[in-house]
Amino acid sequence: MATAETEITAERSGGKLRRVLIVLGAILGLGVLYYIVGAVWVHEIDDDPAFDAEVVVPQNASRTVAVAADLVDREVNQHRWVANDPFFQPGYLLDNMPAYQTGIVNAIGRITTELRDRIARVRGSSAVDPDLESAAGRLNYPGDVWIFEWSGTPVQPSSESQYRRGVEDLRHYNERLAQGQAVFERRADNLLATLDRISGDLGAASAAVTVEVDEGSTNFLDFNADELFYSIKGKLYAYYVVLRELEQDFPEVIREKNLQASWADLLTSLRLGATLHPWMVSNGPLDSMATPNHLAAEGFLLLRVRTKLDEIIDILRT
Repeated sequence: MATAETEITAERSGGKLRRVLIVLGAILGLGVLYYIVGAVWVHEIDDDPAFDAEVVVPQNASRTVAVAADLVDREVNQHRWVANDPFFQPGYLLDNMPAYQTGIVNAIGRITTELRDRIARVRGSSAVDPDLESAAGRLNYPGDVWIFEWSGTPVQPSSESQYRRGVEDLRHYNERLAQGQAVFERRADNLLATLDRISGDLGAASAAVTVEVDEGSTNFLDFNADELFYSIKGKLYAYYVVLRELEQDFPEVIREKNLQASWADLLTSLRLGATLHPWMVSNGPLDSMATPNHLAAEGFLLLRVRTKLDEIIDILRT
């Protein structure tokens, strides 16, 4: 009798254990599904070279400013900003898309700084435009800040909230520019300084590629290569879109210096680098037949872009 009761008790305990294990397994499966499906759902590397090519801006406004604002707006509002996703959101698993988005905003932040410091001022001693001052601060904000930071200030503005306000600042500046209440100096020295700043930024990117190729190509798997690749790809894409419009904002300088052909070559190299999209980024040995080196290919296009930029800068100096 005691043996039968013991067996029944054991059977009930085993049934409860099985149910608990089934529930735990279901929760684990749903969790895996949530992260994997969610990551696939939000992942998007948008490198459309025709982005905003037909955008219409008011007379006297800047196409460069309009497209720069639209590009940040696209990444923050139309797509999803994932670079600051906390661990409980699917975007936390991604690395290529965050690197790409951060590269885009870093490039726009640099352009905005140049607008504030040079193009939107009559001379160096004139006042800084308040909208561009605000936009430069917001668009140079780190991209990985969530609303709660576990080290330092517990509550602070998130990256996307800062970028949205930066977009508003750029658009407000452009509205004022169209109304004749702001400055956009279309001088050759301003164009030269802007291109020089871009060249310097891409020079730093080229140096990072050199280091990674030298050090990472000896590893069996280089887990840093894809993030660096997509960060630079984002910069190249943003600079392609901006420089395409910058040519339209400085038509007299381009025509006077006969830069049309050089500018077209520059945009071609930028577009090639911006639209590189390997299925998997490989940083293999440079002489390998089995594993290509995508960082080296990107680095080659970076050098082409810098060479063309330096050529245009030299012409502008004459």
